[in-house]
Amino acid sequence: MRLIAALPTVFLAIAPAGAPAHHSVAAVYDTTTVVEAEGLIADLSWRNPHVQFQLEGTDASGSAQIWIVEMTSLTNLRRDGISGQLFNVGDQVRVAGNPGRRDSSMIYLENVLLASGDEVILEPRGEPRWANEYLGRAGPIGPGNPSAPELGIFRVWSTPRDQSLLLPEDVNPNFDFDLYPLTTAARASVDAFDPVEDNPILNCVSKGMPTIMEQPYPMQFLSQGDDIILHMEEYDTLRMIHMDPNMTDEGEPFSKLGFSTGRWEDNTLVVRTTKSDWPWFDVVGIPQSQESEMIEHFTLSEDGSRLDYSLTVTDPANFTESVTVTKFWVWYPEMTVEPFQCRI
Repeated sequence: MRLIAALPTVFLAIAPAGAPAHHSVAAVYDTTTVVEAEGLIADLSWRNPHVQFQLEGTDASGSAQIWIVEMTSLTNLRRDGISGQLFNVGDQVRVAGNPGRRDSSMIYLENVLLASGDEVILEPRGEPRWANEYLGRAGPIGPGNPSAPELGIFRVWSTPRDQSLLLPEDVNPNFDFDLYPLTTAARASVDAFDPVEDNPILNCVSKGMPTIMEQPYPMQFLSQGDDIILHMEEYDTLRMIHMDPNMTDEGEPFSKLGFSTGRWEDNTLVVRTTKSDWPWFDVVGIPQSQESEMIEHFTLSEDGSRLDYSLTVTDPANFTESVTVTKFWVWYPEMTVEPFQCRI
């Protein structure tokens, strides 16, 4: 098999009917199982939040079958160099991926074998399935660039694609209720939550705080006078962080992103957020009340290559004690924050 080098031109943007929009992958697909399918590509959609196509073939019994095949975002594919005519309507392909939890005709793509015989790996931890040479293991992956610490946090930060998400993606029998100590009311909400019907980010609905901080795309800190704007690529989100020490949330309206104030502690930006009326802690059913208080710490490494992050949420209506989650971003100088332009 030959390694794919360049992929010019764009996909045909036709939306496949019945495909889900943005969602938690683990909530909709069984990530413990991999299935294969083969057929001709029908409708094809090249856009955020997920690239999708229809695959027409036959099932094991020989009956006609249509699969809805979904993969990572247009943004991630572009950054992997997969930004053009990888495949077209009418191409014969073989796919492998995770089946839908409720609908086995849905597949979340991990590997695809093209008509040319080339294999593409779509997931960062993926392995080749049919070929010795391949394109993929979607990036960026690895440590950041240890330079330019004088820039401080005011640069573009990226999540390595092999890092786990910040917040829960799937509430299952092994869910860690020690890490997320839910109240009785919150546990009942989780038990009643339908990850497909109740998904709070279907149809390109933007996330509020703190859920938006799980976003896996680049983000950038910008100065605006004495204040700071955090520009996140997902949903083209702008968070205002007020740095005036006398600023309070008194009289401020509730909003999805809440009201944020910040202060510096050496090389750490500490941000307090209140007045978020976003009703969810995450996207798989843990609720959030309007009394929630969020404290974030953004800590720059000495060499400027990494930004460590912790988020502590205090919400007595839903947690019996404060919950702290952590992640980090790294600096890849070539990365930029691009328009997300989510469409369904």
